[in-house]
Amino acid sequence: MIVKSVLKVVLVDVNPDVVRAWRSAFSDLPEVKVVQGVHLAAAHDAWVTPTNSRGSMDGGVDAVIKRHLGAAIERAVQKEIKSQYGGSMPIGSAVCVPTGAAMPRYLISTPTMETSAEDVSDTMNVALACAAAFQMIHLQNAKQPGSISSVAMPGLGVGTGQVPVRVCANLMWVGLHPVHRPPVRGLRRHARRGARAGRRDPGVDGRGARALPAEVTAGGHFFALRNPCCRIHSAHERVQPSHGLSTLRTPKSWAVSA
Repeated sequence: MIVKSVLKVVLVDVNPDVVRAWRSAFSDLPEVKVVQGVHLAAAHDAWVTPTNSRGSMDGGVDAVIKRHLGAAIERAVQKEIKSQYGGSMPIGSAVCVPTGAAMPRYLISTPTMETSAEDVSDTMNVALACAAAFQMIHLQNAKQPGSISSVAMPGLGVGTGQVPVRVCANLMWVGLHPVHRPPVRGLRRHARRGARAGRRDPGVDGRGARALPAEVTAGGHFFALRNPCCRIHSAHERVQPSHGLSTLRTPKSWAVSA
């Protein structure tokens, strides 16, 4: 199945530093709208919320959404996690549940951490969570075409996860780009632009590669996305059902020396 970029994607956060980092990281994706504001004011078909592996909505954006939609939303998320994953959802996975509200109609929960308060600043969890959320949107639309045409997503991992805002923005770019805009030449163009901006942007190295953890590209030019739903081949944006690891191939020019 070929995934087409039909979603209206809005990145929304109250933190101005997150917003600035997004605008820099997503400058090559003008179709992705960046907004400073309250997540609850986003009138879209779906909201994405970063959660923990058990779906306990007791902190951060999760808690705010639970107060807004009611305690039943947490029970719905945990019921789906129990049904799909036996009660504990692995990092790189997501669930989509109806909210019963007019807006948003769906809540997509994706874990950035296993427990309710965990430092994930030295992990790839933000990229995995972002990719899993968008894969879940595509799966939902495959099941019910057109059910999600717009989605709002906050900064992932920047609160209790302690992820620096620039790292968050870069990892969200990594997670979103292959499932939203497939051409590899676009990645290479971004890399060349990064090379020119390397002196100004500490998030990009002098060769144009984003300063991602070495384990991302150690040993070559791909890294594993652990996701039970889809396998992504970013060059052609083909998504196929899978129940194991998913691999995301990125241009060799993006490789970071281990």
